Amino acid sequence: MAKQPLKGLISYDAMETIRNTNEWLGASARAMASYPIFAMVPHPMFRLMSAWGRVTERSFSRMVIKPDWNIPPIAGADGQDHIVYVEPVLKRDFGDLLHFRVARREPMERKILLVAPMSGHYATLLRSTVTSLLPDADVYITDWHNARNIPVSKGKFDIEDYTDYLVEFMSHLGPELNVIAVCQPAPLALAATALLAEHDPKKQPRTLTLIGGPINPDAAATEVTDFGNRMTMGELEYLVIQQVGFKYKGAGRMVYPGLAQLASFIAMNAETHAEAFIDKIFSEARGEGSEADRHNKFYDEYLAVMDMTAEFYLSTVERIFKGLEIAENRFVANGKPVDIGKIKDVAVMTVEGTNDDISAPGQCVAALDLCTGVPEDKKAQHLEPGAGHYGIFAGKSWRLNIRPLVLDFIDEASAEAERKPKRKRGAEPHANVTEPLKNDSKVAV
Repeated sequence: MAKQPLKGLISYDAMETIRNTNEWLGASARAMASYPIFAMVPHPMFRLMSAWGRVTERSFSRMVIKPDWNIPPIAGADGQDHIVYVEPVLKRDFGDLLHFRVARREPMERKILLVAPMSGHYATLLRSTVTSLLPDADVYITDWHNARNIPVSKGKFDIEDYTDYLVEFMSHLGPELNVIAVCQPAPLALAATALLAEHDPKKQPRTLTLIGGPINPDAAATEVTDFGNRMTMGELEYLVIQQVGFKYKGAGRMVYPGLAQLASFIAMNAETHAEAFIDKIFSEARGEGSEADRHNKFYDEYLAVMDMTAEFYLSTVERIFKGLEIAENRFVANGKPVDIGKIKDVAVMTVEGTNDDISAPGQCVAALDLCTGVPEDKKAQHLEPGAGHYGIFAGKSWRLNIRPLVLDFIDEASAEAERKPKRKRGAEPHANVTEPLKNDSKVAV
């Protein structure tokens, strides 16, 4: 038993050493190739060397930096800009509930909780989602902590604890809440809603929108589900679980390292990422690069990764993907059986993308069949043509098509709850989309 922790500790520090070395090599190459004397030698090698160094140093340094939110001011109807402040509402050991407070603005009718994924990236991955919703809603988000910074004395954190956090956050925000769960937390957000529906119905949310989540991973195979099915839990634990080194507060904690998750993300689209970095290096060499260009904006966020607790990662694979406990309505959270059929008064919507290679179409919409207690007129689904995983919550598809539909869905549920007539701008519920939204044309959701 002593060999496994030692192996994990050595592996974790080895990965950090490799990252640190590459950052140093990039900084050294940038500095050496930028000496003024080399400007007298008209050879492109020095420009390429300097460009490679700048790109390499930036890329590897970002892997251990938590990005800032940097939410831009919101333009008000009075022509003034309203500054956005990020404020913690509830602070817990493994994650906080944050509120994006818009200064000098009255509370909005729409109250939205974005449930961010804990899958290797920080909640700031949803920065553009937050920014797009802020003009029309009061927005809250789950901000999960990096496991390497959480002392072992704080205990464990698995999918049952995650579910309890969601129950607490939802309860705190009250019954007029609209929950939007993105990707990994979709099954657990569904479970948390079911627990509130059964045990504290007065605090259950008004609507639940699930975007690209693995409710039933077996509904459509992807590389993610294939990998989970190929590996036994023993193999998985031996190969990917490591022990945080002495450099961090969480020294000794068993984790699934963010660097390992990043490596698997990049491997899924290695050719695309390689091309992007080569293009960036040549762009820098030509003097065409900029601090806030498209490449830097994307990869500054994409490369910033966090560790997950080993128990959270392993229980996700074993119970959500392999055991299908949510898909078969057999999930138990800290001794409480979860019956998704208990959800009756919450309007439920699912969103999928036809080109999603993480949670393929069919995995998320399975939630609607599980919600047997929800009337059909309170269910909706949207399948976005041509959209990949990122696009359905943060890309062009989200901005142009999906966001308006989600807000309409929230408004219709609110109007029904308040028994006020409201013109319906969407189309019929629980039907597949056939065309993207164009101007004021109707689209089936």
